Amino acid sequence: MATPPMVPAGWYADPAGRHEYRYWDGTAWTAGVADQGITATDPLEAPPQPVHQFGAEPAAEQPSAEVQQPAAVQQPAAEPPLVPAAEPSPEPATETPTQPARTPVLALPAETAPFAGVPSRAAATRERRGWGLIVAIAVVVLALAGGLAVWAPWKSPPLLKPTGLTADASTISSVAFHWANPASGPPPDKYLILRGGKVIGSVPGSVTSYHTTGLAPDTAYAYRVAAERGGKRSALSAALVVHTAIPPISAARWQGLSTVAIKIIKGRATIQGTKKWTETWVATPKCTSGPCTVRLAAAMNGHRFKVTMARAGAVYRGTAHSNVFPCGKGSTAFPIRSTLRIRVKLKTAQVTNGAWTASDWSGTMTVVSPYTSSGNYYCPASAQTASLSGAP
Repeated sequence: MATPPMVPAGWYADPAGRHEYRYWDGTAWTAGVADQGITATDPLEAPPQPVHQFGAEPAAEQPSAEVQQPAAVQQPAAEPPLVPAAEPSPEPATETPTQPARTPVLALPAETAPFAGVPSRAAATRERRGWGLIVAIAVVVLALAGGLAVWAPWKSPPLLKPTGLTADASTISSVAFHWANPASGPPPDKYLILRGGKVIGSVPGSVTSYHTTGLAPDTAYAYRVAAERGGKRSALSAALVVHTAIPPISAARWQGLSTVAIKIIKGRATIQGTKKWTETWVATPKCTSGPCTVRLAAAMNGHRFKVTMARAGAVYRGTAHSNVFPCGKGSTAFPIRSTLRIRVKLKTAQVTNGAWTASDWSGTMTVVSPYTSSGNYYCPASAQTASLSGAP
């Protein structure tokens, strides 16, 4: 008995009825199936009953080993996907001589076949775009599920406040500090430095440190930093308190008014009157800032004089000539030109109007008086030593 002609490979209605389409490779049904444009794999557990559309010959006359073929004239209701997954390329149909007594199988032209296996360029492009969108959405969903921050490209990244402010080295008039780079996102355009709630400076976004000068010694300063990008400012960082260094006493500036307690501690018997009292002294530095030589306007025993005090660290020395202990009293008194030798040492200092200034000091004054006479009166040579203690 003659073998019926072979049906070309292609997609046809699933003879098992489980799917819309199943792939025929030209000789047998494969495991490739398609539903609503989506391909899958579903092997046939057992070959379905043969379906023939070859004319009037009874099925019993066909050999039992004959492979069931799809109905050549049966067309699918809708096209399966353009690119079937993992299906073999269709093989060219083999021509089989037809028997005169049989009706030949109707082969569809290639351009009208239900599925030729070669997608059009436009359809392939649409499918790639669709899969690309699905993959992008899947990545975002998985990242969010994993606790990651995924920012859409059209959304501006967050402007994080600076963190990790840490003090660096400081001097008596300057401080320095630094902070950390942003934990995520691009760096800001610049960082703003604030003190006392006011912006005092800025640095580029690539710089994470700041150094400022002109500060008062032994003083605490509080700083905050804010990031700025595109004209928008982040929240302020936590405050950082930085303390300038404490200068030595020798760096103190001796200036201003002092109340001086004076007490005669040596040569008391050679003078008359009180042996302890207070005076007001005024120190005027000869420089505009810092420690230097001082012009001192002082008084001793109520008699005023001026003396230049040269500085050597925290110690000042000066010599003057003045009448501080006159000879006699009343109408018979006359002046004595005594030599005054003064030594002052600064004891403590403090910040006054931003300057490191001396507060307490102590010292001594030696008064050396020569023999002096006038008419019938005279005073022998003498020497006295007084202790000095000054404070603002």
